[in-house]
Amino acid sequence: MDGTESSAGQPGPAERSHRSSVSSVGARAADVLVYLADDTVVPLAVENLPSLSAHELHRAVREVLHLPDVALDAFALWLVSPLLEVQLKPKHLPYKLGRQWPELLLRFTDAPDDDVAVDEPSLQFRRNVFFPKRRELQIQDEEVLRLLYEEAKGNVLAARYPCDVEDCEVLGALVCRVQLGPYQPSQPAACTLREKLDSFLPAHLCKRGQGLFAAFRGRGAKAGPGEQGLLNAYRQVKEAVGSDGGCEATLGTHYHAYLLKCHELPFYGCAFFHGEVDKPAQGFLHRGGRKPVAVAISLEGVHVIDSREKHVLLGLRFQELSWDHTSPEEEEPVLWLEFDGDSEGMPVNKLLKIYSKQAELMSGLIEYCIELNQAAEPAAPQESVPGPQAAPTSSPPPSQRPKLRRQGSVVCSRIQHLSTIDYVEDGEPPSVYTHAHTRPHAHTLPHAHTLMPRGAPRAGSCRAIPDAG
Repeated sequence: MDGTESSAGQPGPAERSHRSSVSSVGARAADVLVYLADDTVVPLAVENLPSLSAHELHRAVREVLHLPDVALDAFALWLVSPLLEVQLKPKHLPYKLGRQWPELLLRFTDAPDDDVAVDEPSLQFRRNVFFPKRRELQIQDEEVLRLLYEEAKGNVLAARYPCDVEDCEVLGALVCRVQLGPYQPSQPAACTLREKLDSFLPAHLCKRGQGLFAAFRGRGAKAGPGEQGLLNAYRQVKEAVGSDGGCEATLGTHYHAYLLKCHELPFYGCAFFHGEVDKPAQGFLHRGGRKPVAVAISLEGVHVIDSREKHVLLGLRFQELSWDHTSPEEEEPVLWLEFDGDSEGMPVNKLLKIYSKQAELMSGLIEYCIELNQAAEPAAPQESVPGPQAAPTSSPPPSQRPKLRRQGSVVCSRIQHLSTIDYVEDGEPPSVYTHAHTRPHAHTLPHAHTLMPRGAPRAGSCRAIPDAG
């Protein structure tokens, strides 16, 4: 399934831009509003909107913004609301898909009927899930870099991209450089940062003390930990060689630096889906329950993120997993992820159940990403630009993961926080289960041969979202 993404429950672009994209409709003409990542609007006067394809609207946006040819691949049109996000295929008809929105919500979300009745998507110009990061590093056009930067910044500030504090400070410092100019020791930077802290750091790092003691801080108080780290990182932002001190001439350098730092995040550029996983059994009665997760899927693999704690629970490259989805009658749809692990020192296969009405979409997107990777394999050795490659290999991408292995980093897997079903190679469950104290029922454990082989697509691609004409 090419180009489908569903909301994972984090505050993201949907919350920032929930409004209609068709302002007026006449017999033939309509004013279409397309929203950019920074919430600016591109108004388009079009005719025959019901028969206009996403490809034609995409071209109109590029013409208005005077974007180069690389924007055709770097960006896509999305239909976005607080309940669902869908990246459109070039042949999709946005107007007709908008009319079908309630049907998509009923099919792919658990939203109450009252919310479905009032939900309305907006048309957004956002990063294409299938645009490789290695190609992004080659972009020179400043406006394209700015649009990518604005989208990445929004995802970091909204904690859709979980980041360690150190990374948040580095990224926030680059935002300071873009918005405030070069660091000037003579200027009262600490006060300026404190007033606009939520423009530079995620909300959980902007919390200040309140009450009686906070009232005594005054303007001359020392910066808090988040502020001080941000200020230190701001001082260290490097200027381009040969810069005359002007801000505008070097912004592209800082946009590029921000994106390069975001490339270290394994879920950068992912499509996000909403789901739930079983909690490990706890206490004498072995009570578990479920926790909400975001499932992030890109050309490089799958990451399961704890939606509340904002850290990675599981990260897998495609060559490390097998997958399938099931939708039995009268039961919840499930995406199954199988990967290697151990149970008390014994090698086992681990099965993770992700409950989600978007299981079909996730399975289709995994399949399509693998197909794209396999199609790009012959060209991979000729690439001279460093960066993570999507083609399956026996070793991880060379430049990314070593930087991210801090103790307790939010991007490291926390498999101990998951409840998995463990079994040995022949498909028979072992005597010990990781975080599972009862033998799974036969209908809950798919046979090993029903899971898709690691890194291999099905013979035919799944197409879950209707083409709308």
